Amino acid sequence: MSESTLRVRWLGRVRYRDALALQHALFRHGTGEYLLLLEHPHVYTLGVRARPEHVLDDPAAVGAELVRADRGGDVTYHGPGQLVGYPVLSVPMGPGAIPAHVHAVEQLVIDALASIGLPGTGRLDGSPGVWVDPDGASPRKICAVGVRVSRGRSMHGFALNVDPDMQMWGHIVPCGIADRPVTSLAAEGVAATMSQVVDAVVASAGHALAHRGALRALERQGASAAGPVPLAADPAAPPVHAAATPVRLAPVRRSLDRRLADAGVDTGAGLSIGSRKPEWLRVEARIGEDFLGLRRTMRELDLVTVCEEAGCPNIFECWADGTATFMINGERCTRACGFCLVDTRRPMPLDPGEPARVADAVARMRLAHAVVTAVARDDLDDGGAAAFAETIRAIRARRSATSVEVLVPDCKGDEAALRTIFDARPDVLNHNLETVLRLQRAVRPSASYARSLAVLGRAKAAGLTVKSGLIVGMGETEDELRGALADLAAVGVDIVTIGQYLRPSASHLPVARWWTPEEFARLRDEASEMGFAHVQASPLTRSSYHARDAAAAASAPASAATA
Repeated sequence: MSESTLRVRWLGRVRYRDALALQHALFRHGTGEYLLLLEHPHVYTLGVRARPEHVLDDPAAVGAELVRADRGGDVTYHGPGQLVGYPVLSVPMGPGAIPAHVHAVEQLVIDALASIGLPGTGRLDGSPGVWVDPDGASPRKICAVGVRVSRGRSMHGFALNVDPDMQMWGHIVPCGIADRPVTSLAAEGVAATMSQVVDAVVASAGHALAHRGALRALERQGASAAGPVPLAADPAAPPVHAAATPVRLAPVRRSLDRRLADAGVDTGAGLSIGSRKPEWLRVEARIGEDFLGLRRTMRELDLVTVCEEAGCPNIFECWADGTATFMINGERCTRACGFCLVDTRRPMPLDPGEPARVADAVARMRLAHAVVTAVARDDLDDGGAAAFAETIRAIRARRSATSVEVLVPDCKGDEAALRTIFDARPDVLNHNLETVLRLQRAVRPSASYARSLAVLGRAKAAGLTVKSGLIVGMGETEDELRGALADLAAVGVDIVTIGQYLRPSASHLPVARWWTPEEFARLRDEASEMGFAHVQASPLTRSSYHARDAAAAASAPASAATA
């Protein structure tokens, strides 16, 4: 096993099904060593040997989900106030490999507990997990452990009780053990915050690396929402290219201002909306006959393009080339991302004739590659998935030679909705990660970093060519971008796009700085070394920029990255 980096990710609160899908993606692709740290909403999980009678009350009646998992063990509880850790690692196989891995996970927790003021924890014979007073008269479980190891990779891990609602265990027989109580740090008199416990666990994991020859480094990133894993300012960060004119967000976006501050972004230090753009970001308007003809086609068919709605700087180049990205499911989005210009008023009902009109436009334009995207429609049960599938089928029926790329929302992580899109077999499935983990809540508060990675991993597992994109210039560091690119590679993404954020209005988040063409070239080279089949990185790159070339490169056996 070659040297590698353990990537620690504090993900905040993540729905269990999304975290499970993310684990599966990291487990299956097998290119990264990860420790995922998070909290779950209330959920009871059943291991492969769980006995149904150990669920004593209806989970829904107490506000919890019930989910079957592919780990060992019986039934357990996860919820707010509990730190869950999922080590997705390469495990050297051999005699006793799985017990040794379980022992290592337990020891990581035991060491972390000792460092925050709870010594004397340990193991109880015949009962996996970490126990308080294991050799005394009243052993109490403070941490459940359940793992899966297959083909030299591990999944699942531990659930450490910091300060959860202890009543939730009263509705089950925890881990199938009826005569042993469950406890927490708070119940044991240790007033540690979740942030302190995360720090202790990460430190314990870092110490363990010194004893594992193959893992030499630890790289740590975290969401800002719940506090843990703050990132210090990068003293080596390149300076802002243009003079920074202090700016304050408009009053209607004060919540955005607060989220940025929580993520460590100085909202008074960004570039003003009137700051002069560098030469490499200036685009000449080229309104020729091709552009005007395509616009007439869109108007005649009553279609919407993201090119216009999102104010894309490449509209003149792409439209002059006879290509466009169609936006279906209306033009009003149910989410309010801090970087996006799309209308956020109450959405209108879906238009059942829209897929056929998109197909008509594709046929009129004789497109070789069509891109279809949509606003987020959280008001719909399937998030708009059925309309994507119908549009793919309509295009193929009208023009079978056209390859179809879809840029989809997360459909709230609903497996059935995503399967509806996957089963339509688009040639490329794109879902954008958009930004680094620390800035996720500030930039797109209704989305989730973990969920987006899970969507991409599910698409890869479905056998699709998978694409994602990042926007830079919103306050991220270069190291954070490298981490995000590593995460995309680790779940199997084939194509990645990286472009500069351009502020659409004074009510949107400010531009922190302009990234230079040279920096984009460096990011492109580093991403290519991570194994992506195609990397599109430049100041003016957007999700659909040169999409046909990217799709062709990803399908070629020996594709080369391009700028």
